Amino acid sequence: MDFQLNCPIPISEYPVITMAHGSGGVLSHQLIDKMFRPAFSNEQLDAGHDGAVLASGSGEMAFTTDSFVVKPIFFPGGNIGDLAVNGTVNDLACCGATPEYLSVGMILEEGLPMEDLWKIVLSMKEAAGKAGVSIVTGDTKVVDHGSGDQIFINTSGLGRVREGVRIDPSSCRPGDVIILSGYIGDHGVAIMSAREGLEFETGIESDSAPLNGLVDAILDASTGISVLRDPTRGGVATTLNEISRSSGVGMVLDEKAIPVRKEVQGACEILGLDPLYIANEGKLLVIVPESEAGRVLEAMQNHSMGTHAAIIGKLTGDHPSVVRMTTSIGSGRIIDMLTGEQLPRIC
Repeated sequence: MDFQLNCPIPISEYPVITMAHGSGGVLSHQLIDKMFRPAFSNEQLDAGHDGAVLASGSGEMAFTTDSFVVKPIFFPGGNIGDLAVNGTVNDLACCGATPEYLSVGMILEEGLPMEDLWKIVLSMKEAAGKAGVSIVTGDTKVVDHGSGDQIFINTSGLGRVREGVRIDPSSCRPGDVIILSGYIGDHGVAIMSAREGLEFETGIESDSAPLNGLVDAILDASTGISVLRDPTRGGVATTLNEISRSSGVGMVLDEKAIPVRKEVQGACEILGLDPLYIANEGKLLVIVPESEAGRVLEAMQNHSMGTHAAIIGKLTGDHPSVVRMTTSIGSGRIIDMLTGEQLPRIC
């Protein structure tokens, strides 16, 4: 019997683009490091932030862009519209900036119901209002039926970096503490349940939300924040690997400390997925010196977006650029970057 393997394997060269190149994992980083970064290299791009931090008069501005191709476009807890606004707001916030302005580019497929488009527009308006940003410019294109998938959205954002704040993984040091703002995996499992028609005893909804208010609370509590990062594609595991590799510092996680809803854990067990690699759209990872961790954790837990925040690990010099985890049964496990594509078209 002949078998065909469809799962992308972690080799460095592919003759064509695969879905795994959009996972945020190993192949995404290879695409960036081997093609995009060498071609476009400059000081701002090479910093590797969620956005570019640019000099502007006496201060700094953060600029970012993102494209959204989630399928389905409506899912429990949100839709592609509010997801696009929240995602770009969060990228700016993770640069230490106050989001101010957004642009919106829409690629519409012929045949998209006007009622659906109107729902998406209204959700973007509401999300922008909650985040305190203005949508100030945009663009619309229409493609033939079958040339797209209902609607794709690009959002770019501009925000002012708070004075005295410098988010930079190179300032990470052994002993620093890793804080996670809440339950992981909600968004990815919500998308999968909508896509596959899965039903759970308790409804699982996307965690899509603006995080700029939570970031303000964190920066009010501490000026020593090294990293702010929202663990979207590739989940917490891939995001921490990115930080570990860029900073050159190792990490040790405590599996028992990582907040995962029972419903999400159960769904992942049924689907054969690991919550650590599932996308989130309303969660935040923070790295801060141990001396300030208690103050930051308290500030997060006192904010509505950080009620379930927890310290999930520490940085170490014992194994540079490697993320390890102490499991719930006391054994050790290496947590690597996502290989292949667990859930395509997740954001």
